[in-house]
Amino acid sequence: MARGQPHLEHLLRRAGFGASPEELNAFERMSNSQVLEYLLDVNGQPDDVDARIGDPAHIGVPLRGPDSMETNIEDARQRWLFRLLHSRRPLQEKMALFWHNHFATAYSKVAGFAGAVQATKMMALKAGGRVPGPQGQLELFRQRGLGRFRELLADVARDPAMLVWLDNRTNTRQRPQENFAREVMELFTLGIGRYTEEDVYAAARVFTGWNLRLVGRGGEASGYYEFFYNAAQHETREKTFTFAVSPGGSRTIPARSAAEGMQDGIDFLNALARHPETARRLAGKLWNFFVSEVHPPDPEFVNAAASIYLQRDTDVGAVVQFILGSRWFQSPVYWYTRYAWPAEFVVRSLKEVGWNGFSADTARSWVAAMGQTLFEPPDVNGWDTGPGWFSTGAMLARMNFAAALARDQQFNLAVDAAGARTSPESLIGFFMERLSPPPYDREPYEGLVEYLRAGATWPAADAQLRAKASGLARLMVGSSEYQFI
Repeated sequence: MARGQPHLEHLLRRAGFGASPEELNAFERMSNSQVLEYLLDVNGQPDDVDARIGDPAHIGVPLRGPDSMETNIEDARQRWLFRLLHSRRPLQEKMALFWHNHFATAYSKVAGFAGAVQATKMMALKAGGRVPGPQGQLELFRQRGLGRFRELLADVARDPAMLVWLDNRTNTRQRPQENFAREVMELFTLGIGRYTEEDVYAAARVFTGWNLRLVGRGGEASGYYEFFYNAAQHETREKTFTFAVSPGGSRTIPARSAAEGMQDGIDFLNALARHPETARRLAGKLWNFFVSEVHPPDPEFVNAAASIYLQRDTDVGAVVQFILGSRWFQSPVYWYTRYAWPAEFVVRSLKEVGWNGFSADTARSWVAAMGQTLFEPPDVNGWDTGPGWFSTGAMLARMNFAAALARDQQFNLAVDAAGARTSPESLIGFFMERLSPPPYDREPYEGLVEYLRAGATWPAADAQLRAKASGLARLMVGSSEYQFI
């Protein structure tokens, strides 16, 4: 199937990671609304992607052992890139990436406490397999990413990696730990300026006893860390805030017995999740993620998305469904106004150019060179997205990746482009469909034509076509235009 359905391609770039020619063929007979329904119906699509690792029709994944994707962080990164490229549930992976940045948690600190094996399990373990332990944080994002935010938030608060990352594993009634208490308000829900230091201290006391314990031996794959509510370490007195923490409007969480004290945290997290400022803040972040980073959030959009979020009991899936069907998302004004994250850029390039002979491990290295090491955001704020991705070194890495990928795929590209060998303009037209960049302005377009004409005769002979097709793919994927999705 030739490209030429811009609304569909826009949807697949934003709600997924672009589409290969084969994937476009699968959507050929579907309307845009049917494709949207397919993407949103995550549980209706098979989650069989891990079983396809090793299939020769997919990108290669050179592993260090049968369980290494659960116990070695580099192999866990390969698995995630494989899933981004081949999952039948692209929106699920897209939201997992969004939440990974929102609840930014770095493997390195977790490993400093628990060791490499346990840290990998805390970040990426897929429960139910041969390696014991609770599911990793990434699996939590997959399962809860399109569900109710209040449930996701409560699970994140009990997540072993988060308990290490923000030090809540050390939160006791004698010495309340404030790190998670602060960030759950500042970064995960309300935002800066919407809480006080008194709120931080009260919130720290709410989570006293939300700790961590080791089951088995920590240095071995058979051992694991799990959440543990330590009632003996819970501070039982009432906690008062500057904002309502109960549906009735009370600002006080009442005193409870130690045995019942875990409910303090659940009540507080529910209050944060249902707060109107949380609704508006998430609406703004989802605007930047799905609609535009070039245009500021439209107040009408923010109000509408926040209203749906609150009316539907913090249902993120309902908000995402609204966004993807909204006039803002569908308007060409907002197409190509979101800067591609390194993982998005690499996966889209592989889908559109090809991955034959490429490996997920090589892709992992390129993503890191561009400034995004998966499972390793730089700090609690996550990555500096938008134009922040584009340092001189990061852009050079993108251009070098484009060159390496185009060189690797040169024979396949020449075969696919054989029908466009008649003229430079014909070859550019082929790659405009193959790669789906935004329309080029006159000057860069003429630069591409000039490159193809230099030292060549047209129609192109086989060797010339191979060289020029590869070179054109390199220039287009490495161009500034292709960095937008």
